[in-house]
Amino acid sequence: MVRALPGKDFWRLIHPYTGDLSSAEPTVRGFGSDFTAVVGCEKGPLFVKAMRNRQGGRRDSLLREKVINSAVWPLSPALSWSAEDESWIVLGFTVVDGRRADLSPDTADLPYVVQLIDRIGSVPLPGFAHGWHEQRWDRFAETPAAARLFRGDALIHGDINPSNLIIGDAESWVVDWAWPTRGAGFIDPACLVVQLVAAGHTPESAEQWAAQCPAWQEADPKGMDAFAAATVRMWCMVVERKPEAEWCAAMRDAARAWAAHRSVRVN
Repeated sequence: MVRALPGKDFWRLIHPYTGDLSSAEPTVRGFGSDFTAVVGCEKGPLFVKAMRNRQGGRRDSLLREKVINSAVWPLSPALSWSAEDESWIVLGFTVVDGRRADLSPDTADLPYVVQLIDRIGSVPLPGFAHGWHEQRWDRFAETPAAARLFRGDALIHGDINPSNLIIGDAESWVVDWAWPTRGAGFIDPACLVVQLVAAGHTPESAEQWAAQCPAWQEADPKGMDAFAAATVRMWCMVVERKPEAEWCAAMRDAARAWAAHRSVRVN
């Protein structure tokens, strides 16, 4: 990710949407993008997210985030504009006043977090997203039949973590819709369960929070068991690739604890 500010061509590209700049502070999160910053400007402030304009998944994720915004606003901050040239694709969002969610067991954020996950499940799947089938966990499923349990007609965020759940004094938001998909409605609540366990909850307590979401209550337990096993395999692979990343090991251990709670054996 580009932590230094881009060159003059980048700022010329977005100048029609920002006006003259007064500040640009790269953010500490947003590792899936080539550049993210809060920009102080004549028409701002704005949250600017950019990707190098090269063919591939990362570029496509920004294009998908651009398309989905109208369907998920006001749950997500509004997309104000987009710009593109041969070098960059850039999105400009309204800045919201909030902080990343605290998922620890004693925090007051948990009811708001559950409300956010429930609100995701309440967003109607837009027609243009019908072909965005969820496949990220398929290769970690034990069998093709198990992977089919991840299918559904719900809109899935798919990257539930504290940095993407923003808590404000009066409102809260889900940000970073980089890869929304169509899948089983229990997926986002299940991702929250793993995050809660990693934050110090017992698996039983984490599931009790997730159970407040209708998508969890209506889910096929076999699908959740298959997803728990796939999640363990996914995080094991991530740890193999990034053995130095302690947070990845913590997520793997949380996934294992959740699977064990559900009496799911993972080969």
